[in-house]
This record gives sequence, structure tokens and C-alpha cells, in this order.
Amino acid sequence: MLYDIRLRLHYDYERSAAGGRHHVRVMPQTLPGIQRVVASSLSFEPSPAERSEFKDFFSNIVTAIVYRNPHETLDIGMTARVNVSRPPMMLDVSPDLAGLRREIRSLWAVDAEAPHHFLTSGIHAEITPEITAYAGTSIRAGRTIIETVADLNRRIHADFAYDGGATNVRTTAGEAFRLRAGVCQDFAHVMIAGLRGLGIPAGYVSGFLRTIPAPGKERLEGADAMHAWVRAWCGRETGWLEFDPTNDMMAGNDHIIVGHGRDYADVSPIVGVLKTSGAQEGKQSVDVVPLELAG
Repeated sequence: MLYDIRLRLHYDYERSAAGGRHHVRVMPQTLPGIQRVVASSLSFEPSPAERSEFKDFFSNIVTAIVYRNPHETLDIGMTARVNVSRPPMMLDVSPDLAGLRREIRSLWAVDAEAPHHFLTSGIHAEITPEITAYAGTSIRAGRTIIETVADLNRRIHADFAYDGGATNVRTTAGEAFRLRAGVCQDFAHVMIAGLRGLGIPAGYVSGFLRTIPAPGKERLEGADAMHAWVRAWCGRETGWLEFDPTNDMMAGNDHIIVGHGRDYADVSPIVGVLKTSGAQEGKQSVDVVPLELAG
């Protein structure tokens, strides 16, 4: 599926910022076998004094910008054309939980895709006894890892309310779990914490979600802003699979990936420092449109 994507991030500063340094992670990336970026561009207003690009440990595209002159606002605009073509789900050959643990112990890799990076508590996805116990009810004798992960994905969708006013970007998995409410970021963090508590490697995926539903389909939650979902390592034969607990589905051709990480802290759209005082206010708008419907 071919998409045109438009993102705008806007920040207003209560007092003029004398300078700043930021890392921006909003550019989709080409991932063989999943998606290909046909064209993309990233703009800033005002223009930064310095700009450079690099890839972080998880191969996410990072644009580093520096400001030295006073400014009261910051606008970030991203446009991209991306072709998404995920392979169909094949036969479930994932092990059960005991088998997965044996496979993890036998692995010695430490690259970005190694499951060992995705087993411990994170800044936003801390492992708690309550979340682990909740996730544990998805375990059944004879269930494969894929079946276990899919069951937890379904239960979070059913048990948690989508509420944009219940949480913020600093909300942890434990806080969202107690509220039983939140947005896609919170659903993902709760699921990640639950899977890791069971010993299943799980990570965070940041990206975009199609905004226009197919004929006869309902509009998916989380489509007007950057979206978040979960990837789980399902064994040597299967590798990483992606699940969307906000919408109770596996990630498909409606999901466009920007980045992977351990939790939101690894893939936040913008992070940095400012020389200013007072508050700031941010706004975000996203359009993800199939090419044949693009204006």
C-alpha cells in the first residue's frame, strides 16, 4: 500500500528561547520486507544554525538541530511517501514459554535486534507484580508464544479505555495500569511491561496509522497523531512480530514504522534542551492518506 504522510509539530514557548539543541525522530525508514520510503523531507521553522543526521543504536533516523538565536516558536514539518507491504502471517512455529526461555539463553548476540535488550524494566515500561500477574492469565498449557502475546493484546484492548485526557507522555505503565485508561503509548507500555514480566522480549514501535478507513471498516483509534504499538520476539524461527493493543490487531499494511526502541524514551519524536524559562505548549497533526486518495 502506497501512502502520503504529512506531520506537523508546533511548539509555542511562554518566553523566548535563547537557543536549543534537539534530536528529532519522525522520519519513516526503509525496512526490507516491510516498507520502502519512496521520498521524504523534513523542514524546520525557524531554520536551525546547525543540522545533521545519523542513525542511533536501534537504526532509527535522527535529525540533530541546534539553535543559537532567540525564537518563540518551533515548527517541524515532515512529508513522506511510503510503500508498505508486510508479508502475510505464516504457520505458527513459535515455542511455548519454556521453549522461548531456552532459546533466549542460547543466544549470544548483542546487536540491536537481540532479544536480551528487551527483557528488563524501562523508564516508561517498568515491570511490576501487578502487571506481571495480569499478563500471566494469558498463559495456558500448550499455548505458543504467538498465542500468548495475541491473547494479552486482545485483553488490554478489552479491559482498557481509550482516553486522551487520562494520561500524558510521562505516564508510566504502572500508572496507566491502575487507571485502566490511556492512549496508544500507554497501551503499548502496559503490554511491554506485562510481556517482559513473563520473560517474553518486547519493544516499542513508533509510527503512523492510516487515517482513512477502508470501505465498511471503522476508523482506527490513534490515527490523528503519531501511533505506538508493540513488537514481541517470538523465537528463533519467527523472530519479531508486531501487535497493536489499541486496536486489537497485528500490525499490518496500515501501520507505517518510524522507529523501534525499548520504550517511548528511545523513540520520542523530539527531545532536547532549551535556554528559556516558563512553560511550553505543543500541538501535533498527522495525515496518512492512501495515494489514490491523496489531493
